[in-house]
Amino acid sequence: MTPTEAVLTLLAARADDATICPSEAARVLATAKGQAADWRAEMPAVHAAVDALVEGGRVALRWKGAASRLRSGPYRIGHPH
Repeated sequence: MTPTEAVLTLLAARADDATICPSEAARVLATAKGQAADWRAEMPAVHAAVDALVEGGRVALRWKGAASRLRSGPYRIGHPH
């Protein structure tokens, strides 16, 4: 599973107004590799995938309910609206 697939699969399982944490995708990737305890090592790949997904309009970024155009600091990933 790629980071992009992990993000999109998790998000597809959520309601339209729900979001996911990027660490959820990192945990899925680490678990798939048999390295569940080392999920933080997957975060750079998840961030890069999220950046590409945002640029392509496939996901939206949010923090505390507010939309964000760029990934900076803490963020959550949601369906585009």
